[in-house]
Amino acid sequence: MLGIVATLGIVLAATTPAMRLQSSDFRAAGVIPAPSMATDCGGQNRSPELTWADAPKGTASFALIVHDPDAPIPGGFFHWVVYNLPKTVHGLSANAKLAADQLGKTSRGQAGYYGPCPPPGSTHHYTFTLLALDLPHISARAPMTADQLDAVVKGHVMATAVLNGTASHP
Repeated sequence: MLGIVATLGIVLAATTPAMRLQSSDFRAAGVIPAPSMATDCGGQNRSPELTWADAPKGTASFALIVHDPDAPIPGGFFHWVVYNLPKTVHGLSANAKLAADQLGKTSRGQAGYYGPCPPPGSTHHYTFTLLALDLPHISARAPMTADQLDAVVKGHVMATAVLNGTASHP
């Protein structure tokens, strides 16, 4: 019986499409556009447009984390922490306006989007990670950091999708 269950799991995994995350503002591993850069780096601090598809059955909500692992601080820099995106949402428009209970804190300590702004002369990599969760809602007294969100969703992530981009500052 165990062999049949294991085989069924392999077949389902092979036939179930992986969740996808993409942007019309930049291609995978491409350059994040100037309007999405922080105002400190000459941008407009406008979050990029994002769309996703093929979330697993049973997804109750989505979360999104944008991280710069190249930042010269321990753990990297978190540019956007978003949660409580309903299961019916399959994208965010450019310059997305989100509710207070959907926004976590960036590494700057503020809730909202803070665009890329690497040190002059360097290229940094930015990882947009979408999480499909089996949690319909995450309650928090205050905007959560990425680490706090990670602790809350541990064991509740059904699938992830990643979109990478780069940015540099002349």
